[in-house]
Amino acid sequence: MKEVVQLAEGWSLRHGESLVPAQVPGCVHTDLLTAGLIPDPFLGVNEPEVAWVGRRAWSYVRDLAATDTAGAGHERTDLVFDGLDTAATVTLDGRELGRTRNMHRRYRFDVTGHHGPLKVDFASAYDEAASVRALTGARPNVYPEPFQYIRKMACAFGWDWGPTLVTAGMWRPVRLERWSTARLDQVRPLVTVDGTTGRVEVRVEVERTEQGADRALTVRATVGGIEARATVEGTRAVLTLDVPDVSLWWPRGYGAQPLHDLEVVLVEDGAEDRRLDSWNRRIGFRNVRVDRAPDEHGTGFTLVVNGVRVFARGVNWIPDDVFPSRITPERYRTRLRQAAEAGVDLVRIWGGGIYEDDAFYDVCDELGLMVWQDFLFACAAYPEEQPLRGEVEAEARDNVVRLMPHPSLVLWNGNNENLWGFRDWDWEPELAGDSWGGGYYLDLLPRVVAELDPTRPYTAGSPWSGSWDHHPNDPAHGTHHSWEVWNRRDYAEYRDSVPRFVSEFGWQAPPAMATLRRALPGERLAPDSPGMLHHQKAEDGNGKLNRGVERHFALPTDDFDRWHYLTQVVQARAIAAGIEHWRSHWPVCAGTIVWQINDCWPVSSWSAIDGDGRLKPLYHELRRVYADRLLTLQPGTDGPVLAVVNQGAEPWRAPVTLRRMRADGTEMAKLVLDVTVTARSVHRQGVPRELVPDEQSGKEFLVADCDGLRALHVPVPDKDFAYPVPRYDVAVESPVGGGPGNVEVVVTAHTLVRDLLLQADRLGPDAVCDTGLRTLLPGERARLRVVGAAEAGANAVRAALYCVEPA
Repeated sequence: MKEVVQLAEGWSLRHGESLVPAQVPGCVHTDLLTAGLIPDPFLGVNEPEVAWVGRRAWSYVRDLAATDTAGAGHERTDLVFDGLDTAATVTLDGRELGRTRNMHRRYRFDVTGHHGPLKVDFASAYDEAASVRALTGARPNVYPEPFQYIRKMACAFGWDWGPTLVTAGMWRPVRLERWSTARLDQVRPLVTVDGTTGRVEVRVEVERTEQGADRALTVRATVGGIEARATVEGTRAVLTLDVPDVSLWWPRGYGAQPLHDLEVVLVEDGAEDRRLDSWNRRIGFRNVRVDRAPDEHGTGFTLVVNGVRVFARGVNWIPDDVFPSRITPERYRTRLRQAAEAGVDLVRIWGGGIYEDDAFYDVCDELGLMVWQDFLFACAAYPEEQPLRGEVEAEARDNVVRLMPHPSLVLWNGNNENLWGFRDWDWEPELAGDSWGGGYYLDLLPRVVAELDPTRPYTAGSPWSGSWDHHPNDPAHGTHHSWEVWNRRDYAEYRDSVPRFVSEFGWQAPPAMATLRRALPGERLAPDSPGMLHHQKAEDGNGKLNRGVERHFALPTDDFDRWHYLTQVVQARAIAAGIEHWRSHWPVCAGTIVWQINDCWPVSSWSAIDGDGRLKPLYHELRRVYADRLLTLQPGTDGPVLAVVNQGAEPWRAPVTLRRMRADGTEMAKLVLDVTVTARSVHRQGVPRELVPDEQSGKEFLVADCDGLRALHVPVPDKDFAYPVPRYDVAVESPVGGGPGNVEVVVTAHTLVRDLLLQADRLGPDAVCDTGLRTLLPGERARLRVVGAAEAGANAVRAALYCVEPA
């Protein structure tokens, strides 16, 4: 049987004339940090101080003993790297084993019988990119960094939310594999469902030793109590397993997520059928397709899982750390569970990052989170000449085979914004006929997917209208990115169109206060203080934040706490405005993917969970607007429109109470509507005229309540509304059985209290509140649960409460 020996220990990083202990998996930056040789680039304005690290060559060394590579009873020993970042030369005892130039591939070298010093020399990524650029010629991109010339995590070179920390190192595990006769080189399970029968077609490729070239080999596969066998013909075998009465895997909210162990075993034929190698994964039975049929609204883009049309409630995912080797399975589980608890059912892995570790997809399989997987191309024209073209194909093949067992993976996507960029960002004239990546997205990648993983749909890009007959970002066709609103307009203008599928849109806000205090130690915080500006990577980011606030509120000029609160309010309101509008137009619009769920360091960004893992108000708002049941009031040409959204599997009888109110809390009119919404559908109706608030007065608003849900319609900007000075009582109670720092905060409103927010991290860096923005009418009470507060007195709690105040 194959023997595996992990090579995590014994590595050193050469730093000048000395050696520094190294961790594998890891990278140069983390090893230098551990050794105290560089400052933490996440803190203050340290990032530029470590820029030199990415421009130097580095070497990792350790010894391989003779007993390591000549295992007793094994014919062959392979040295396997799951991830080398990026341009590396691998030598053993002075003999070159090979050279690599792709972070996203696995590498295997035959080291049988060889031992001595093992060295991995990493060239500077900048030097590698420059050498490729010299071969291919220059190409345009959106950032002044050469990420499109090297198959490396693009955002390591910096992004409009990320630092420039260009890594090198063995970022995934390294091991020795000792084996004899043959080993499983590739296993591809093609999983489908026909009626109630699940089918797994297992395509196997093996590698043989010289002695095993003519040996008789058999492959056995087992799943769900069904077993199949096949003889290996040369190096290949195909097995088919039909599992009757199979339980289907569903996205969360649509059913259960049963997973089945699939085992594949390679044996040498004989009296005892000697086991040579095995492969084990969990699979799920489901069918998935994308309905792109044209209709009276344009060209659709609707995910269909097991025959059921799905409105995708999605988030975009970036690497959870700019040093990906630090992301543990536990961290993946925490972040993805947070996404699921916010009502998310789809996670898009963005094309400027990485193909995530298997642990990521394992958790998505368990939680029912559909995965939209980008191939790794983003915001640049990519050369299609060698050496890149061969690397792109090898990378795609490697990762399609690695990830295809996961039932959560529902879509392959060719790139992020490059088809759009070619058409709209002045690339076409600059390229003057040079290659730019179109051959990858429209030819190479769809061919690889069709050959290796035909059970899943492929789309050429995000955004993409489906053909050059339409603009790549045409909202009426295919997928759409909505960035004009954040960049230039008010968030209310999300309501100006109904795209078929919104795969990117977002609004910025700073991270939590405790995150800022940790990341910017000793700094007097202000929107334009040195650390705040350094941790704002977006072009004119603060200008856009300020303009977003100014359209609705008086912009605080010397009150950072107030500015911080209002920017977070506007972020939450902006995303809610888009999602509520687009969900209310299902099935024309079939999904929204918010940019973004997470961060890779402490930064002002579009995230709902900041770089320290703290929840922004946006997170809680996602939980509201992504719930199965949603109540919303939408502006209409003839007055407000009530939309009642039911994404659940059962009809919803919804008694909706509409009240026309004055700012002082006086009820002017009231109506109860008995609404029934069928499963997976939306009910829309105009608000009766007598309930419509007077837009001219600036003193009236409309509120809708149903089953604990609330929607507000204030017809004027907040700065023009006659808000009363907010008055409320605060009481702090200890819940039964609660530990120290666990309290319930009871807020009783005496006036209208708009967008009340308890910033729990002001009560202690680890404190968490279960509630985001809340609006209370006079006499109403809210109960907020806080866990982990270091301070829980009434005065501290009151100081951590914020709400909208009169202009």
